[in-house]
Amino acid sequence: MPVISVPHAFNEEQLYVDLRSIFGHSLFLKCEGFNFAGSVKLKAATEMVEAAERDGVLTPGSVLVESSSGNLGVALSVIAASKGYRFLCVTDARCNLSTRLLMGALGSQVHIISELDTSGSSLGARIDYVRALCASDDRYVWLGQYTNPGNWKAHYRKTAPEIARQFPRVDVLFVGAGTTGTLMGCARYFREWHRPVRIVAVDSVGSVTFGGAPGRRMIPGLGMSVHPPLLDESYVDEVIHVEEADTIRACHRLARRGFLFGGSTGTVVSGAMGWLARHDTRDLTSVAIAPDLGERYLETIYQTNWLQDLYGEEVLSPNAPTAGPWAAHPAAPTRSPGWRNGNRGGEQRPQHQDREA
Repeated sequence: MPVISVPHAFNEEQLYVDLRSIFGHSLFLKCEGFNFAGSVKLKAATEMVEAAERDGVLTPGSVLVESSSGNLGVALSVIAASKGYRFLCVTDARCNLSTRLLMGALGSQVHIISELDTSGSSLGARIDYVRALCASDDRYVWLGQYTNPGNWKAHYRKTAPEIARQFPRVDVLFVGAGTTGTLMGCARYFREWHRPVRIVAVDSVGSVTFGGAPGRRMIPGLGMSVHPPLLDESYVDEVIHVEEADTIRACHRLARRGFLFGGSTGTVVSGAMGWLARHDTRDLTSVAIAPDLGERYLETIYQTNWLQDLYGEEVLSPNAPTAGPWAAHPAAPTRSPGWRNGNRGGEQRPQHQDREA
């Protein structure tokens, strides 16, 4: 029985859901929402805060400030409350109301940016605000999740080894791409592992992370309006883009079987199921990371009026496809079809040096 004294000391790391009975393909979904922050972001938040404390950047009297669309803001709120720091989350209108209220309940301040920057990006406007705030008062400490190596190191040290311990014969790993901290930490770890694992990144249509055209994205979590500085595509074998309507359908299909997950999880599951449907999955062990749970999406993904206003009345029609037309393309370097045999076509995998360690 775990006994803890601080909220970030607990995270359920061994819970997986086999989705075969729901979607018809075996996929082990690693559930990362069972902690006091409700998402995988607690790992990155803890790593970044503790690194800042070790480096002397974060001291008593400091005020944490971060740009976040939701889950990281909640995670930092939990840690700030536990450690006695003030925290200001800078977000935009896509942040769910329940998420904003949760941060407020934990004692954090929330500032909503309504304008866009000169390139039309709300993320850029959020970052501009944070930079100006830090320049005006040296008490503010910006962890910088978009460039902070602690973002990916948390998953290199924790998430990926957790998967490896439970599934020593994992063949394919599906990871959602936001800041790409989870993606890069897991990809780096498995690049150095004793056997090949195919890393499939799952992104939202409308995200520019992997060079796609920018477009409307209403579900917070995955996707970026600027290229994420942490991303190194040489670690990624394949990229799948998922339409938000397919994210919604996956979430509702899971909910109808008693599993209430968030938008990021719906995107990853939808993309993974599309990939599995297109490939020979006999003897494959496939794992996906579910970043969050669904309670914070009750007013959006699980609210009929919100869905119909944005996606039309047919988005949840019984005749609508459960998985839409995914767009997949190989990411550099392209992998040989021989990857299933354990050597990816005889390819020798380069040993990348950790440039940020």
